Amino acid sequence: MRRLAALALLLGSVLVARRTMAGDAAADLRTAALAFGFALIAAALAGGLVERLKLPRISGYLLFGLACGPQAADLISRAMASELGLVNGLAIALIAFIAGLEINLARVRDRLRGIVILGVSVIVVTFVVLGTVIYVFWPSLPIAPEATGAARLAMTLTLTTVLVSFSPTVTIAVIAESRARGPLTELALAVVVLADLALILGFTIVMQYTRSATGVASSTDVGLLPFLSWDIVGSLAFGAGVGALFAFYLNHVSRELTLSLLALCVIMSVAGETWQFEPLLSALAAGMVVENIAPPRGDALKLAIERGALPVLVVFFAAAGASLQLDALAKLGALAVGLATLRLVAVWLGTNLGVKHANLDFAAAPLLWMALISQAGVTLGLTMMVSTEFPDWGAQIQTLMVALIAIHELVGPILFRSALAKAGEIGKMDS
Repeated sequence: MRRLAALALLLGSVLVARRTMAGDAAADLRTAALAFGFALIAAALAGGLVERLKLPRISGYLLFGLACGPQAADLISRAMASELGLVNGLAIALIAFIAGLEINLARVRDRLRGIVILGVSVIVVTFVVLGTVIYVFWPSLPIAPEATGAARLAMTLTLTTVLVSFSPTVTIAVIAESRARGPLTELALAVVVLADLALILGFTIVMQYTRSATGVASSTDVGLLPFLSWDIVGSLAFGAGVGALFAFYLNHVSRELTLSLLALCVIMSVAGETWQFEPLLSALAAGMVVENIAPPRGDALKLAIERGALPVLVVFFAAAGASLQLDALAKLGALAVGLATLRLVAVWLGTNLGVKHANLDFAAAPLLWMALISQAGVTLGLTMMVSTEFPDWGAQIQTLMVALIAIHELVGPILFRSALAKAGEIGKMDS
C-alpha cells in the first residue's frame, strides 16, 4: 500500500513539473533530469508492485513506461523518452555481460548436440508453419496483396524470417532480474543466442533472394552478407579480446568492479556505433571469456554488477515501454494477435518436437518454448532493414511487426518467468 501511495504521489509531482516546464525552451537539462529521475523511481516502484503478483519486474517497468508514455498519459513526453534512450547501448551491453557470466562452456559442452537439435527444430517448425499460413493468406494481408509468383514468395520469406526471430536481450534480462540459475536457464540462453545468430545469417540469404525476385538493387555498396558477417564475427572477436583484457584486470587489480564494468560496457557500446559491432554479441562474448578463464574473480564481479544493474534495467525497460507504438497495435490489432498466437503455437510445437529428439536429461526442457516468445531489439533492427531496403512494401511489414513486438515484449517476460518458477530456478544465483 505504501508503494502504491508513493507511486501516486510521484505521478502527481511529475504532472505538476511537466505543466510548469511547458513552453520553456531552455528546459532541456531539466527535461533530461526529470526523465531519468522519474523513470528510475516510479518504474522501480511499479516493478515491485507487479512482483507481488508473481510477474517479472521488467513487466512492471514496461507497463509503467507504456502507461506513462507519449501515447497514453504523456507523463513521459517524446522528448523525455528520447533522453531515456541514451542508456540503451549501456543497458544492452550490461545485460549481455551478465548473461555471458552465466554460460560455462564445461557445463554446456555435454549438451551441445541436444541444444543444436532443439534450436534447429524450433526454427524449422516455426518457419514452416508461419511461412505456409502467411503465403496462403497473403492476398488478405495489408502489405502487397497484388504480389504473385516469385515476388509473393520472396515477401513471404522476408516477413516469416523476421517474425520467427527471438529476443536475447529480454531473455537475458528476465534471467538477471530473477537471479535464475539452472539447466533451463542455461538452455534458454544457448538456444536463444544461437538461434538468433542462425536467423540473422538466414536473413541475409532471404534479403538477397528478395532483391532478385522484386528487382530491387542493393542500397549499399557493401553486400549484406559480408556486412552482417563482420557484424557477427567481428563483434564476437572484439568482445572476446576485451573480455580477456578485463579478466587480466580482475586477476591483477580487481578494484572498483562496478565502475570498471560500466566503463567496459560504455566502450563496447561506443565501439558498436563506431565500428558497426553489435554490443549484445560483444558483451556476451566478453562475459563468457571472464567466466571461463577467470571464474573466481568472475563470481565476485557477478555479485557487484547484479547489485548495481537495477538502475540501468529500470530506465532501459521504462524507455522501451514508453516507445511502444499503441497506434500500430490499434490499427492492426486483430491481425497482430492472430499472428502472435500462431507463432506461439508454432514455437511450442517446435520445442516439443526438438525435446523428443535432443535427449535432454532434465524435466524442465519442455518449458523452453516459454523463453522464446519475446521479441525486441533484434527483430526491430531486421524490420527496419526491410523497410529501408524495400520502401514500397517494407513499410507495411514494419508497421505490422511493431504491433507484434508490442505484444511479444509484454507477454514474453511473463511466460519466461513462469517457466523459471516452475523449474525452481528463480533465486538460485544466490546459492
